[in-house]
Amino acid sequence: MTTPPSEFPSLKHGTVYLVGGAVRDEYLGRPITERDWVVVGATPEEMLRQGFLQVGKDFPVFLHPLTKEEYALARREKKTGRGYQGFSFDTSTTVTLEEDLKRRDITINAMAKNAEGVLIDPYGGLKDLKSRQLRHVSDAFVEDPLRVLRVARFAGRYFHRGFFIAPETLELMKQLVGEEELSYLSPERIWQETHTALSETHPRIYFEVLRNCGALEVLFPEIAALYGVPNPLRWHPEIDTGVHTMMVLDAAVKLSKRPVVRFAALLHDLGKGKTPSSLWPRHIGHEKEGELLVKNVCDRLRVPKEFKELALLVAKEHGMCHQISEMKPSTLIRTLERFDVYRRPERFQDFLMACTADHEGRTGYQGKPYAQADAWQSLYEKTKTVDMTPLLEKNLKGEAMAAAVFEARVALAKAWKETSNFSS
Repeated sequence: MTTPPSEFPSLKHGTVYLVGGAVRDEYLGRPITERDWVVVGATPEEMLRQGFLQVGKDFPVFLHPLTKEEYALARREKKTGRGYQGFSFDTSTTVTLEEDLKRRDITINAMAKNAEGVLIDPYGGLKDLKSRQLRHVSDAFVEDPLRVLRVARFAGRYFHRGFFIAPETLELMKQLVGEEELSYLSPERIWQETHTALSETHPRIYFEVLRNCGALEVLFPEIAALYGVPNPLRWHPEIDTGVHTMMVLDAAVKLSKRPVVRFAALLHDLGKGKTPSSLWPRHIGHEKEGELLVKNVCDRLRVPKEFKELALLVAKEHGMCHQISEMKPSTLIRTLERFDVYRRPERFQDFLMACTADHEGRTGYQGKPYAQADAWQSLYEKTKTVDMTPLLEKNLKGEAMAAAVFEARVALAKAWKETSNFSS
């Protein structure tokens, strides 16, 4: 529920309006997790005198002294340079609410409510909500390249509700790409939007929209390169590696809510984009090539360490995960130790989830059990605890103790193989 009129904040100077996502989500029946406010007719000095804390360097945004919610002075914008930072701002007391709303990206985000609960909707946001349309507010849309990513993200969030991008808005997105405005986006903003998109209900739509407007090739050329690259029909009835990648992402969404797993699943086959066409549809050694490409993506976008580590692990080792039944006990334990699974079992769980998504992300395999993941988990459970008593009695230390623990685990793995019913 949004703020009822009786609880609507009031200021000594200026008029307060609830704006943006809270208004939109109230009409959609979505939970409201945060509220943003616009103040019309106040100065920064007046806000500070009322106890607000100013944040942000580019234009005046204030935190409420009690709720810590954001209050922004209504503003006009003027394009002064390239990119999403190339703006000057006017936050004088003459700026109207309608002028402030006009600078927003899409109409469903350009609605407001006043203290009486009256909807203020000068650009048809409610009508677009009802028609399930993502439509730009004005031609000023093309002044901010970040909006390409935002619209793609909203398309993923609301895909299950039947929302679509208005054709004229998609054309403006293509225009931004053609004018090379995306090159002015900072790595941090690209990653922020992508991370949020990976948390949505249909992140595949985010990447498909970027591809449809030409932005995928600019922002994620390694993913764009996968389209048109064939896989062996025997293992991949869907053939196309780009299609497979999106199917794997869809499978990861069903298996895990964790963006880190979804990101690793998304990047798992990047190496196939480097396979010479003369070798198609085989992709021998694509894991090693993919590891380098994943590193490039993560370094370029300054991806957090947790995401980078798992994505590298999945890219390098997902082929190995499928081959557990072919490994000797000693190889099994060396693999688990290489994964650092005994100290970091949670990361191993994420790895297995991404590999399961790779298995399910194929035509005809959706939802089918992935026996290898269960086998690896069973092997870990069997070998994670070693009886240390006889080793301690021998007073082993350092490398000698590590070797003894390894051999003990190999023995447990051998027993596991002899009693396991697993077959690939």
